[in-house]
Amino acid sequence: MTMALNFEFFNQWVHTKLGVELSAYKEKQMQRRIQNIMENENVQTLEQYAQLLERDREAKQRFLEHITINVTEFYRNKELFDLFEKHLVRLAKENRSLKIWSAACSIGAEPYTLAMILKKNQIRTTPIIATDIDQTILSKAREGIYKDNEIRNLPVNEKQLYFEKDEKNLYHISPEIKRQVQFKKHDLLKDRYESNCQVIVCRNVTIYFKNDARDAVYQKFADALVPGGILFTGATETINYCENFGLKKIDSFIYEKMS
Repeated sequence: MTMALNFEFFNQWVHTKLGVELSAYKEKQMQRRIQNIMENENVQTLEQYAQLLERDREAKQRFLEHITINVTEFYRNKELFDLFEKHLVRLAKENRSLKIWSAACSIGAEPYTLAMILKKNQIRTTPIIATDIDQTILSKAREGIYKDNEIRNLPVNEKQLYFEKDEKNLYHISPEIKRQVQFKKHDLLKDRYESNCQVIVCRNVTIYFKNDARDAVYQKFADALVPGGILFTGATETINYCENFGLKKIDSFIYEKMS
């Protein structure tokens, strides 16, 4: 039987057994990812793969890590972060304190980037809320240890200020920045969202969702913002008809919640 004929069965099984909603992701992309990991696990059919996942905890963890999108780095698209920083500074002047949510934060590069921007501009906030669906990735984020390629976009002065290089050429983020970020598990597709946020950052994730799931996420983000709050998306994630979600575009990939 083909992958396409089996995918609906596997999707239902994953939802029931693992609590992950694969149907929200673009089907062809998800099928390719699953086919790749099946080849790595040396199984031929989705039925066989489901049996493997049920009996082998490590195989299940590898599956969850593989289907989760974890491509990120500090200051990804630096020019967009420069624009975002201007709006962040403006919001800080308008609010006594900012509530910031970094959604689908992966290895922590984006929330730690936000923490460094806040530090540089002496902006007061409650701890940045950083969430992701993958517990293993969150553990890495909490450690705050990075390879050179993951911090390649960092300005030299920030690398010197906020990182310490060890004998293995790994970079450890400073405790001062670590303390500004609170990590926790969250599934964008099924868990309750934060509320009363001035800032939400979610980049390079919704491009993998089907249109209905993507639009539902955007609406929930809009609902989670206070009027005047901003949503910062990835460089390939233009929100078409953003006014349908109560948002207006104020800069490249930056959207403000309308009053």
